Amino acid sequence: MTRKEKAEFISSLAQEFKASDGLVVCDYKGLNTKTIEVLRDSAKVIGIKVQVIKNTLASIAMTNAGIDGLELKDTNIFVWGDDQLAVTKVVATFAKTNPKFVIKSGYAGGIIVDAAKVEALSKMPSRNELIGMLLSTWMAPITNFTIGLDALRAKKQESA
Repeated sequence: MTRKEKAEFISSLAQEFKASDGLVVCDYKGLNTKTIEVLRDSAKVIGIKVQVIKNTLASIAMTNAGIDGLELKDTNIFVWGDDQLAVTKVVATFAKTNPKFVIKSGYAGGIIVDAAKVEALSKMPSRNELIGMLLSTWMAPITNFTIGLDALRAKKQESA
């Protein structure tokens, strides 16, 4: 890569990091390309990007995006996207099936998080799941009322 290409790459990467809500840094040492492609394919379906980036280039891009505090050492693969819960779920699911894939740290909601917090975020329900829970809670009284009315109607018909 020439200096110009590196500068363009860093600029585009910084814009993507700034626009993303979640970023996770993982160690992929010992995984073959075919295995990493499985991660890329599962992430691509939900609009999450997965890329191996040189630490120096990623560090500059993160600094330009306003993300400070992530320590980059050894081999790193970067996973980022608009939905921080989706990013953490993809990474945690892949880490469960591939023990060589290790979550190092992340950036979620404007703060640096460690691997334990990335795991905790992955267990939270998504926005759509929360909306479904809320709607079912709101619908419960109406549902119970209609069931009660139907039972009363059936009882009146039996007695008549």
